[in-house]
Amino acid sequence: MKPKALILQAHGSNRDLDVMDALTLAGAEVTCIPLNELRIKKTLLSTFQLLVVPGGFSYADALGAGKLLALDLASYFADEVAAFVDVGKPVIGICNGFQALVKSGILPGSASASKSTLTFNAQGHFECRWVDIKPVSQKCIWTKDLSENITCPIAHGEGNFQSTETFASEQIALAYIHSNGAPANGEYPINPNGSVLDIAGICNPQGNVLGLMPHPENHIYTWQHPRHTRGETSGSGLKLFKNGVNYAQQI
Repeated sequence: MKPKALILQAHGSNRDLDVMDALTLAGAEVTCIPLNELRIKKTLLSTFQLLVVPGGFSYADALGAGKLLALDLASYFADEVAAFVDVGKPVIGICNGFQALVKSGILPGSASASKSTLTFNAQGHFECRWVDIKPVSQKCIWTKDLSENITCPIAHGEGNFQSTETFASEQIALAYIHSNGAPANGEYPINPNGSVLDIAGICNPQGNVLGLMPHPENHIYTWQHPRHTRGETSGSGLKLFKNGVNYAQQI
């Protein structure tokens, strides 16, 4: 049977249908549920095997990117999400979803989570461009055994991951790199936002929760690559979603 994936919708989410497409192609049965509906039926969350907090501009990024969505997660769904994570079910937060996971304390997933944040891009403006990211962690179930780098777009104003916390190197799940595979070493625009250690995505210590700023759901077909007419079709983000779906199927 196909694993059941839930995409959590908040006011301002706008990449929900994109990630629904990616998860469907990856083999999941996908349902989108608005946050307000889930508040009424909290037990619904436990019936799913995979959870997605999608990208967008939740609550118009009032008070900061992902902050109000994070408040919802921490205030209304803390126990349900904690139970979901503790049993090892896969969770992914993309862009605005990543911001919400960090600001709600779900990521990095340690007692000192408040020492990490996603803040304004180092260049001081919104970034919208394609980037190359390298799967780094073998601990993270989403990136485990991925040998090919991913090419996909970013679109954010607050994607600069900074932390005063010392967390395990295996929690660095994805890193910005040059197109030839060389490390970004903080070079702009290869590292588009100034994130420490070129971090594009992190996972919790258990490895089942991934947060990332880039949008792999927007490169799941070869024709989506900006240079596909010139024969460049590698770097699909679909494999990352297949990893998550395959893992969910075993739970």
